Amino acid sequence: MAVYTKPLSTNTRRWADLDLDFIAHPVTKDIVLKRDVEAIKRSVRNLVLTNPHERPFHPEIGSGITGILFELVSPTTAVVLQSEIRQVLTNFEPRVKLIDIRVLGDIDKNGYYVTIKFQPISTPSPVTIELFLERLR
Repeated sequence: MAVYTKPLSTNTRRWADLDLDFIAHPVTKDIVLKRDVEAIKRSVRNLVLTNPHERPFHPEIGSGITGILFELVSPTTAVVLQSEIRQVLTNFEPRVKLIDIRVLGDIDKNGYYVTIKFQPISTPSPVTIELFLERLR
């Protein structure tokens, strides 16, 4: 008996995630979903900002960068931040291929500008996320 199997194309994958702003859809009154690239961007942002042991039943997920933010703003700390971000995204976000991570310290604002450039496996075009990381009291 012949069996035909169609290879899975990466262009057919779809992802959805809850919008953590909890905005209600104007017609259905359901919580709006983030889809495809927007869902991946939200996931990348959440992974970077999550500490280890913050997620119930998954204590291994998280970057731990909040502890690093209490160090002095310096190029060495920027390299450590870059390494932590790269590690958490490589380990826990299989939907992206990292292209570049840039971390620039701002001594006046006592924080770091982070630019993460990646390519989702479902799209050919790269996506950029910009964050400003600062310590909170």
